[in-house]
Amino acid sequence: MTRILLTLAMLTMTAACGRSDAPQDTGSLPGSNKSAGPQPTADGEITLTGAGATFPYPLYTKWISEFQKANSKVKINYQSIGSGGGIRQITERTVDFGATDAPMTEEQLAKAAGILHLPTCLGAVVLTYNLEGVPSGLKLTPDAAAHIFLGKIKKWNDPAIQKENPDVKLPEKDIATVHRSDGSGTTKIFVDYLSAVSPEWKSGPGTGTSVNWPGGLGAKGNDGVSALISSTPASIGYIELAYAMQNKLTFASLRNKSGKFVAPSLESTTAAGAGAAARMPDDLRISLVDAEGEDAYPIAGFTYILAYQEQKDLAKGKVLARFMKWAVQDGQKFTNDLHYAPLPAAVVEKVNAKLAALVGPDGKPLLAPQ
Repeated sequence: MTRILLTLAMLTMTAACGRSDAPQDTGSLPGSNKSAGPQPTADGEITLTGAGATFPYPLYTKWISEFQKANSKVKINYQSIGSGGGIRQITERTVDFGATDAPMTEEQLAKAAGILHLPTCLGAVVLTYNLEGVPSGLKLTPDAAAHIFLGKIKKWNDPAIQKENPDVKLPEKDIATVHRSDGSGTTKIFVDYLSAVSPEWKSGPGTGTSVNWPGGLGAKGNDGVSALISSTPASIGYIELAYAMQNKLTFASLRNKSGKFVAPSLESTTAAGAGAAARMPDDLRISLVDAEGEDAYPIAGFTYILAYQEQKDLAKGKVLARFMKWAVQDGQKFTNDLHYAPLPAAVVEKVNAKLAALVGPDGKPLLAPQ
């Protein structure tokens, strides 16, 4: 019907974030003091450019808008191009920071030594469907989810689906699956889940930011998948929870590791990340799919900002460090309204330790000691 309200809203916000108004006295950045503040460029502004994941785009747009209100001589431009693009651009140093839902692989890190993974929030990947007369809450088992995307469950009234939904009249319609056509961290989280619950998927399409899908329709970005599902009757695909909620799309409840059917929500996403801090390795790269816990939603994950530990530009580096410190502390208050879960306190502590290790070209820390 429309190209989806969220896309229009985000474009409007992006334009607002990129606009340069009359220069004003900015004072100090959040969490800093004037004497420690970065030196502005000749035109009085410091501009940061980032690119990557579409998964956290609504939240990052909000953060950028709020941060720029307090810092009128700072401009942060974020391009929502997918996690694959974010990894590529930070590796090539064509942006000041990257963003990804899929932690970089060892091979990728070898090509870009010195990159830090900085978790920013938790999000859920949901199975969204367009099925007339069927409201949100359709129950799907792990096997059913895997077999739908393997192309082995072809009809909506297949016994494997109908058995778990005895009170729902499911149509005898062909299932149309929708997936991402670009390199995507949302894809990585989803296929990590399928690989965790289905040996057949693990030994077949497997995992990665892009896989060889057995069939279905492809679209670019979470917004593109949302639009394609909305315009394709009897379809099902995977998107980030914020996109489903903003566009009032229907989505499934999934049976988790404890055997309980759980709907995606802030609470169930938070439950999935509850034990993450204790399991996190030093580099903070971790998968949360198929998490333990009776109330845990099984397809959840952190999304990350990628930044070089040694910043080549001192002024930009100081702005980036302070923006990230603000985001993982004060910025967390904006997560719930946009359907993301805030970072657990223990994870914030770990991110702050990484931020304290950011240094400028002179090797000195970019953040003043607390």
